[in-house]
Amino acid sequence: MKSKKNSPILVAIDSTAGSGSTSLSLKLAKHYKLRYLDTGKVYRWCALQIIQKKPKNKIKFLKKKINLLTLKELQNKKLIDDKVAQVTSQISSDIRLRQLVLNFQKQIAYNIPKGYKGSILNGRDITHNIVPDATFKFYVTASLGVRSKRRYKELKKLGKNDSYKKILKSLRNRDKSDKNRAKRKGKLIKTKDSYLINTTHLSIKSGFLKIKKIMDRKIK
Repeated sequence: MKSKKNSPILVAIDSTAGSGSTSLSLKLAKHYKLRYLDTGKVYRWCALQIIQKKPKNKIKFLKKKINLLTLKELQNKKLIDDKVAQVTSQISSDIRLRQLVLNFQKQIAYNIPKGYKGSILNGRDITHNIVPDATFKFYVTASLGVRSKRRYKELKKLGKNDSYKKILKSLRNRDKSDKNRAKRKGKLIKTKDSYLINTTHLSIKSGFLKIKKIMDRKIK
């Protein structure tokens, strides 16, 4: 994780679900003027396109559409719908789709437009697959209980009535799925050169300041 003066700042964040990595990434992106991408939303966007357009050849259709995808489209509130989540689960294992998404993710990470000092991507396989040469790598996690409580409160604000017990079970299964994928490239793992950020007892502000302290030592 070497940082050269005037070179783009590339930040790669892998995290367990519900550990606060999205909120942390957004604060870091704003502070350091980095281009931000929540990589998981790209798959949800693909799922939404399939639901809305119902193409006969999904991959051929998405290949054309993803080249026109803007980061603003990933803010669509429909991406959190249960139907979108179901279709995402069905299509995300398709190797052809994963390659399309991978190409898009790398383009966002490495093609830095004017006005930005670099990029920040968060997801499950960013540090070892999407941006393996990142300036900074972080592995963000928290205890299962804390993550479940956070997700419960988050969903409640969105008007969803999932029980805490259901969410706990869902996150436990998600952890197993993320860490035990057949192909190593898609797995959630902590690389040796990633900083461990445990947010169990940290607020978003405290987590941000902890990461900022690490980054400022190298870029200032």
